[in-house]
Amino acid sequence: MKHLIQPIQLDASAEALLAENDLPVSDLQGNSRIVLFGCISGAQFSGIVGLELYGDVALLRSLAVSKAARGNGLGNALVAHAERHAAQQGVHSLYLLTTTASGFFGNLGYRSAARETAPAAIAATRQFSNLCPSSSAFMVKALGS
Repeated sequence: MKHLIQPIQLDASAEALLAENDLPVSDLQGNSRIVLFGCISGAQFSGIVGLELYGDVALLRSLAVSKAARGNGLGNALVAHAERHAAQQGVHSLYLLTTTASGFFGNLGYRSAARETAPAAIAATRQFSNLCPSSSAFMVKALGS
């Protein structure tokens, strides 16, 4: 299935989808390092993904797919779109934190990493330092060379 994914602004609909998926939104507003992409179905977002960009490293974040849109490859498409955008911006390593989806990300080529190996820019993010629990899986993927 083809998904139309495009840059989006954070609005009430996007925040509702993130909240429905128990994802933090408090650090999204006003952070110029964050870019969001979404797929819209009707008047609502069916999926969202974000990137927090720091030079040659970035944090993949805020991946959420509505319950109605699950099972048709939208999550994979959103991650692939974010990875392509990150690579175009010069990102070589993409990091993420997850409490529930390490298997999903593992299937997409992400590998577990020790939190203490996080680059300083990633470790300093609010998501890494206090929004995600310390029990979250920390994962990394090297983007194409």
